[in-house]
Amino acid sequence: MRAIPVVLAGAHGHGHWHLDNLRRLTAAGTVRLAGVCDVRPPEKDRLAGLGTPAQGADLGELIDRTGAVVAIVCTPIHTHADLALTAAAHGAHVLLEKPPTPSYAEYERLVAGLEASGRACQVGFQSLGSQGVTAVRELIADGAIGRVRGIGAAGNWVRDEQYFARAAWSGRRTLRGVDVVDGVLTNPLAHAVATALRLDGSDRATDVAAIETELFRANDIESDDTSCVRIRTARGTRVTVAATLCAETAAEPYIAVHGTRGRITFWYKQDRVLLQRASRGPEERVFARTDLLENLLAHIAHSEELLVPPRATGAFMKVVEAIRTAADPVPVPGRLWRAVAGERSQRRVVPGVDGLVEAAAQRLALFSELGAPWAVSQQSREVRC
Repeated sequence: MRAIPVVLAGAHGHGHWHLDNLRRLTAAGTVRLAGVCDVRPPEKDRLAGLGTPAQGADLGELIDRTGAVVAIVCTPIHTHADLALTAAAHGAHVLLEKPPTPSYAEYERLVAGLEASGRACQVGFQSLGSQGVTAVRELIADGAIGRVRGIGAAGNWVRDEQYFARAAWSGRRTLRGVDVVDGVLTNPLAHAVATALRLDGSDRATDVAAIETELFRANDIESDDTSCVRIRTARGTRVTVAATLCAETAAEPYIAVHGTRGRITFWYKQDRVLLQRASRGPEERVFARTDLLENLLAHIAHSEELLVPPRATGAFMKVVEAIRTAADPVPVPGRLWRAVAGERSQRRVVPGVDGLVEAAAQRLALFSELGAPWAVSQQSREVRC
């Protein structure tokens, strides 16, 4: 089988992960990096083992010049729709980084354009490639934990102030009048939202009935860095996701499925599933993961079902839209956060937030309901979908 020519749009930041993955697949003879589209060419050492790909700042022209079959779009959030549609218009299938777009209107434009083009698109929620997702859904369907009472997700991460200065769009809700929506739940911890919805079998836009949001920021940014949402799905499940970039201690994010006779915990970055039931010992397994680019290539060659087609991110995009249209995030008062040394610069810590994030996932509660001192006067906003 000949190596499939691929172009990468966006070679810096998370683009480094894609270069490493392309290097792995190149060594296996699966793909060939035909081109890199970026206004700033990558450093030579980043291209080691990837040959000498063509370079250029015009994605459509680069696809035409290289004959690329697949385009990976790993660029700023607000450029996703235009670049994905450009790639499809020039005949390339697309691996599009998450979030697919910063607004629901842009998402609808993206889906309509892709479907009209006849090109395939995979959205880069890599956690949805985990076989742990299938395992958890099978446990739920088999009644392993009884009736599902709700699903909670927790993400305690740390990011220093330099993280929010890495690009002009970082930590922004808008940029020069264009939606960006780079918040904790829409970008860094977006996997927690999308995976929780998939575990409930509620990943389509029509699967969401209502969304409550509480958005806060301790950092001097426009967007949110400490937030929670509570989603009511069409089947009646409560899905609560709480996350922060201001934790005291970084922890592996997880999703907990609460049942009447037990609980399933899924650490989605580790593909690790823990089943706990009354009167039985805990059962833990680690699952394999399917790479989303490899799945896209198998779809192109053999019609294998895509793991994350755009329509399977519709429910997630309803959450993005609820966050986009919510009031600006509420600042955490200066007396309620403290600065500590980070890896590259200082970072802001909200004391007690780690426990609040955990409690939100366990009790399916919002920060204001848990008595967070910076949220006690906050009224959650519910959007009916």
